[in-house]
Amino acid sequence: MTAGQEKFFPVSWEQFHRDARALAWRLAGQGPFDTLVAVTRGGLVPAAIVARELNLRIVETVSVSSYAGDATAPETEQGGVEILKPIAADILAARGAGVLVVDDLVDTGATLRRLRELLPRAHYATVYAKPAGRPLVDTFVTEVSQDTWINFPWDLGLAFQPPIGRG
Repeated sequence: MTAGQEKFFPVSWEQFHRDARALAWRLAGQGPFDTLVAVTRGGLVPAAIVARELNLRIVETVSVSSYAGDATAPETEQGGVEILKPIAADILAARGAGVLVVDDLVDTGATLRRLRELLPRAHYATVYAKPAGRPLVDTFVTEVSQDTWINFPWDLGLAFQPPIGRG
């Protein structure tokens, strides 16, 4: 989470599944797509749902690291973009033609900016978008404010949540 982020948006598994299916509905008329590239790790879950809904059988991954942190707060600050596992050579050679790239969220846009350099002809889709990254995504479902941290279901455990109005 970058400095100044104070809002939290917890997302349940059920809500995330509904939102990922809504993304698939929006994408249904956008293709045709023959390949889906999931941006790992966050894009794995929505990519599986979208691939199923759009009947895409070729699913590739690109492993990107753009968050840094320490032992007490790992992956909470946006850092430099590093590609840890590249995209398959044939997809790169086609510059993304017929490719749908799926991620959970576009935040600052750093990850998608880097991927657009590699796959300029691909269609980019995320479940959630923040204003700074929104211009880099072609299709998304829900926009949240830049100062909001999305708590994805795979990052959460069951715990008490204090009321919003509690001061």
